[in-house]
Amino acid sequence: MEIDFIEELRWRGMLHDVMPGTQEQLKKEMTSGYIGFDPTASSLHIGNLATIMLLVHFQRAGHKPFALVGGATGMIGDPSFKAAERSFLDEDTLRFNQEGIKKQLEQFLDFDCGENSAEMVNNYDWFKEIGFLQFLREAGKFLSVNYMMSKDSVKKRLETGISFTEFSYQLLQGYDFYHLYKNKNVRLQMGGSDQWGNITTGTEIIRRKEGDEDGYFKAYALTTPLLTKSDGSKFGKSEGGNIWLDAEKTSPYEFYQFWLNQADEDLPRYLRVFSLKGREEIEALETSHAAEPHLRIMQKALAAELTTRIHSEKAYYTVIKASEVLFGKATLETLQSIEADEFDTIFNGVPQTEITREEWDGAANILDLISTVTKAEIYPSKGEARRAIQQNAVSVNKVKVTSESQALSEFLLLQDRFLLISKGKKNHLVRVV
Repeated sequence: MEIDFIEELRWRGMLHDVMPGTQEQLKKEMTSGYIGFDPTASSLHIGNLATIMLLVHFQRAGHKPFALVGGATGMIGDPSFKAAERSFLDEDTLRFNQEGIKKQLEQFLDFDCGENSAEMVNNYDWFKEIGFLQFLREAGKFLSVNYMMSKDSVKKRLETGISFTEFSYQLLQGYDFYHLYKNKNVRLQMGGSDQWGNITTGTEIIRRKEGDEDGYFKAYALTTPLLTKSDGSKFGKSEGGNIWLDAEKTSPYEFYQFWLNQADEDLPRYLRVFSLKGREEIEALETSHAAEPHLRIMQKALAAELTTRIHSEKAYYTVIKASEVLFGKATLETLQSIEADEFDTIFNGVPQTEITREEWDGAANILDLISTVTKAEIYPSKGEARRAIQQNAVSVNKVKVTSESQALSEFLLLQDRFLLISKGKKNHLVRVV
């Protein structure tokens, strides 16, 4: 195989723990491996990206990736390093969430590329057929309570209390691995470093039920580090909460800006984890960035790649237009190039005022429009608006207003219904309805 998966993870800083023999297994033959995703929301967020990228590199190395959506385990919730028990989700909500996650994973993995095509599985499909007594016989008897309590994820919860439901989660996840091993020949489970205990529970169940193979393991485990920022805070959060992959939850503009605003010291790590760029290209970006850090070359490269991959190339170019408009670098030509359906995306969060076509036609001049017709929402009085114009501080569609008596016929409505008023660096959108 052209790419050594383990070495690829190693230079990218994406390898945390790996069971002995894993690299030898991967070099020996095309191997099937999986990662589980709990459908606790209808969208994945950027905190999931590191594990998604494990599957991406796994497939690029010629192996077969499985994405397990936990329709059954999602009904319980993983207790790993959580301070309290999660709320239960009903079946309809879980089903809706599963469909959303599946669509997002299809943006990263190739589900139609022959022998190593990605596959999606749902553990509800096998758990719904297993009764409680059967499960105890199939899985429960192969692990001791002592073994399960020794896991760090459980130890941390013993102080505050953990229900039997959540305590049994690792047994359910371990059985997932066993089921996929038996039915799909899956030999490797991967995940974040906080999943090591759950993953090795699976390898232990397989070992005890199936035995070793000529002294070698039959199943393997691998984890990637959990990302934190250089200041030690958790990666993936903004002031508004999670940064989602769903454009309805986090707009492409907000998504792009999140990456653009990351600290310089974090970008070398983020580029290696989230980008598909090779080592030489990443190192070249680092060199260019170091020479001109004010240009934010690394941030822009990563933001462009991820916005395009997760949303679309069109969404990326719309975001660039939005950045030019909102940060004062746009021209009239830029504004005229914005399609009607892009206005809501670009001007989301910008103060807006609606006026009627009659009010637009009846405005005496630009001074009258920005003070009186817009109901003093742009300037509270004609006097203040007049002073701003005299101080050269007012622009319409990024063109400076030179006189308070300019007729509205001098200003072209964008898409025949929008006018962008700029008060210094602040923008206000007028909609003519």
